[in-house]
Amino acid sequence: MIDLPLDRVYHWEQTRPDEVFLTQPMNGVARDWTWAKTMDEARRVANHLLSKNWPPGSHIVIYSKNCAWWIIAELAIWMAGHVTVPIYPSLTHQSAGQLFEHCDPVACFLGPVDVTDPTHLELPAGLEIVRFPNITQPDIAKSWDEIVKTTQPLTTNTKRGADEIATIIYTSGTTGNPKGAMHRFLAFPYLAQAISQVAGERRHSQLSYLPLAHIAERSLTETSAIYHSWHLFFSESTATFLTDLKRSHATVFFSVPRLYAKFQQKVFEKISRSMLGALLRIPLAKTLVQRYILRSMGFGNVQFAASGSAALPADILLWFLALGLPLTEGYGTTETGITHTSPNGESRPGYTGRSTPGVEAKVSELGELLLRSPMNMVGYYKNPEESREILTEDGFIRTGDLAEITSDGWLKITGRIKEQFKTAKGKYVVPSKLEALLSTYPAVENCLVLGTNKDAPCAVAVLTASAIRQASTEAGRSELEQSFEELIETVNAKVEVHEHLGMIVLVRDHWTIDSGFITPTLKLKRLPLETHYGPLISAAIEQGKRVVWSL
Repeated sequence: MIDLPLDRVYHWEQTRPDEVFLTQPMNGVARDWTWAKTMDEARRVANHLLSKNWPPGSHIVIYSKNCAWWIIAELAIWMAGHVTVPIYPSLTHQSAGQLFEHCDPVACFLGPVDVTDPTHLELPAGLEIVRFPNITQPDIAKSWDEIVKTTQPLTTNTKRGADEIATIIYTSGTTGNPKGAMHRFLAFPYLAQAISQVAGERRHSQLSYLPLAHIAERSLTETSAIYHSWHLFFSESTATFLTDLKRSHATVFFSVPRLYAKFQQKVFEKISRSMLGALLRIPLAKTLVQRYILRSMGFGNVQFAASGSAALPADILLWFLALGLPLTEGYGTTETGITHTSPNGESRPGYTGRSTPGVEAKVSELGELLLRSPMNMVGYYKNPEESREILTEDGFIRTGDLAEITSDGWLKITGRIKEQFKTAKGKYVVPSKLEALLSTYPAVENCLVLGTNKDAPCAVAVLTASAIRQASTEAGRSELEQSFEELIETVNAKVEVHEHLGMIVLVRDHWTIDSGFITPTLKLKRLPLETHYGPLISAAIEQGKRVVWSL
């Protein structure tokens, strides 16, 4: 019999009551929750929810940054017989309001979010709001602490069925409006096994800082912690991130390619790439240098690091491996869960691992990756048409990703079907392939490749702050321009002729979630970006240069 999430937390409550499960910093002071304390609070909040007599399976939103109360609230929601609907804390008022309206919630757990004042959010009428203790607006709705103080704990162990809906996870909206993927409780033991394939089943410590509203953080962090009693730490703010990471002594670390690139750039701000490479080639210095750099980034105890959400450039992966960080890639989607990880931490640049237990993977005649497993969503909430479109007749989910699978089962993602564009020469180009190569360059903060009906692919590169400072002098600007000329040559040497970059436009803009150019998971929103930069590219082409400034 497969253990479902609540089975596991009841188990730890009985067998490890005094073991620390959660650590939350608040005003610079770390606070711990043992399994006994975690479950006591969850049982009290669950009883409060039950007192409302909402219909079983009602939707309850968690709208907050990651924190200990986020995890406890989800356990309480499940024990009360309801469905969790997490909403990204980085969304604008308008975007978050649309999801609140769409998901039909009866209640909301509210914590710190990225918008200045969440009270300005227009919420559905009659919605009950419970505020977490770490929210800065003390007069909002009901207090979590007051509920815990005045409510008796639930004394029974609620059982949920494997086929009951546990959560609705919204897509990040890279290609349009977010869709709510409905997932069963049965998905969670398979999500846990996916991570165990690479991290093992031993107890780990981890800092949870990427949005728990995303399938990757939900799987690698929360689900693994529930199934294997990991010790979860949280970050109080962006400013305290490094302090919080070092406090955790993390043995597992998960991030996205853009943040790994930033970690690398921070190192290169202190030591040049060539100097670091030379030191790593000296046997007596190598271990000391590796240890010093990894510790400075908070990775001194990491036994397993992973990257997901998008392709990690091979150069960055190899650089971290050379430093001694056991970094691997994984693959999954909101609709399918985490379906591919690297067994025993094995790493192959360009590949995202092998199928996890219970997963069937195949590539269609069109080159699209198709997946079937118990982790597959039931469908999109209130969207039967797109639910039918994404499923094949035999129950496989169409991922929209172009892929290859090796004879020994390793998965390689080569692009997105919808992101391909056709140049004026009639050849198809996958932009993410070129973007991955460009993004490894230290002067590039972010980049976009486009080229529909153009003679060749064109790139827009957002310069880093240090590159913008360099460009403020004539000599620095000339040196930077020459380096981008050389970058074009380097990139073109690694791709097919029809994929060769024709030009790069250099800009100083900021691509943010608020600007509508980046999703909450730091992916590019291509349509708004292409609409914004299309005229700039067309005008730049007229100049006939390979590197064009637009600062």
